[in-house]
This record gives sequence, structure tokens and C-alpha cells, in this order.
Amino acid sequence: MRAFSKHLQHDRIVAAIRDSELRTTGEIRVSISPKHIDDAVSAARQEFVRLGLNRSPERNNVLIFVAPRARQFAVIGDAAVHAKCGEEFWRQLADAMSGYFRKSEFTPGILHGVQKAGELLAAHFPRRLN
Repeated sequence: MRAFSKHLQHDRIVAAIRDSELRTTGEIRVSISPKHIDDAVSAARQEFVRLGLNRSPERNNVLIFVAPRARQFAVIGDAAVHAKCGEEFWRQLADAMSGYFRKSEFTPGILHGVQKAGELLAAHFPRRLN
């Protein structure tokens, strides 16, 4: 776990999330689990609820969940996000991120996930000017 975290460029990830969220009412979170898990999707769903991402009025939040000890990850969106993009979006995103992770390019993989999720959220849940 420590080796994985050491390879992440936290500042770049935080900046990418901030930049993406400026264009949308949705929220993007990245969670790195220190635990060995059996099922990344199930663990991601639990983390989604634990973080309160399921409580937004628009149901438009996204979680990128990475469990390096288990060599697994999951990207999940709340109900409204999933309704807008469907299963194919998540499959393509996971495939692309897997390609980065297989090459030990963890920061670029996470950045790709944040960017694509941000584009999706901006297209369907744009930030409204008051």
C-alpha cells in the first residue's frame, strides 16, 4: 500500500478533481483502500455510502475506488449518472484505466478516470451560474 501511495502524484489528482468539479454540480472522489478486499465493486458501493456520496439531491456523484493490495478498482456513479451514461461508459472507462494500471502508471490512470467522469458530469450536470 505504501509503495502504491508513494507513486501517486496527489497534487495532480486533487487539481484534476477541482478542475472537473468547476464545470459540474456533481462531485468526484478518489478513495484508496488500505485493505485487501474480495470484490472492488461491493467495497466501492460501501465506500460510496460511507462518504455520503449517495445523499446529493441530483444523485450525480462519482467514486473512483482503488484497492492496490487486491489489485482491483471500481468506478461507480450514483443513480442519475448511471442513467445518463449506461454500462458501456463504465466498461470503457475501466478498460482504459486498467491499461494504465497494468503499466504501473497509477497517477495517469486515475487522472484519466477523473477527466472522463468530469466530462460526463459536465455534459449532463453542468454547473449553473446564479
